Amino acid sequence: MATVLLLRHGLTAMTGPVLAGRTPGVHLDDRGIAQAASVAQRLASVALSAVVTSPLERCAETAKAVTKAQRSAGHAPSTKTDRRLVECDYGDWTGQKITALAKEPLWRVVQAQPSAATFPNGESMGAMAARGVAAVRSMDATLSAQHGAETVWVACSHGDVIKAILADALGLHLDLFQRIVVDPCSISAIRYTDGRPFVLTQNDTGGDLARLVPPKPAKTARGRQSRSAASDATIGGGAGAGTV
Repeated sequence: MATVLLLRHGLTAMTGPVLAGRTPGVHLDDRGIAQAASVAQRLASVALSAVVTSPLERCAETAKAVTKAQRSAGHAPSTKTDRRLVECDYGDWTGQKITALAKEPLWRVVQAQPSAATFPNGESMGAMAARGVAAVRSMDATLSAQHGAETVWVACSHGDVIKAILADALGLHLDLFQRIVVDPCSISAIRYTDGRPFVLTQNDTGGDLARLVPPKPAKTARGRQSRSAASDATIGGGAGAGTV
């Protein structure tokens, strides 16, 4: 079977402090543009058969950088937008600050039992996981049939979607997926086989290992430590550099 490289989009001005979700018009900022260019160059040595992306701007722009570098290297991947890779619909949580969301009763459910979490006027995390896994598995089978088992392709998506796909490949219940960290513009690789999936690498940013040093805890405007505990995952994915 093919090998899928799960690529999270690069940084935006909202990544980390705000839950961007499906907010329209959220583009890569200068940091994200640089990240996308860097990961595209890293991938240029691999002839990709396809670059598939979420429709949201930050993913489309990251995928575009990868496709451009592929073509400059003489490769000719097909391109496709797949709505099943779109960000979780966080409903009324969309666009709110993470520090404010951490005070909501639902926050603890999202942290401890995400399979039971449904966002107000939004999507359940279970539904997000199901569509993301279905998208990757079906595209993987299609590309294997078209290009052979040795083909490699990219799926560009969002933090929580990629974490759910990795949890499925690892045989983890969705309630354990918050243990997985997926940084902006990181690559995680899965090879699906007839017997089982193999997770080949996870959260590879190719950077200095100093990024694994835990960041200092955030403080509120009053100088107190944020209520969001160090053990809490950042909904929607952190901003990188070891943040969870």
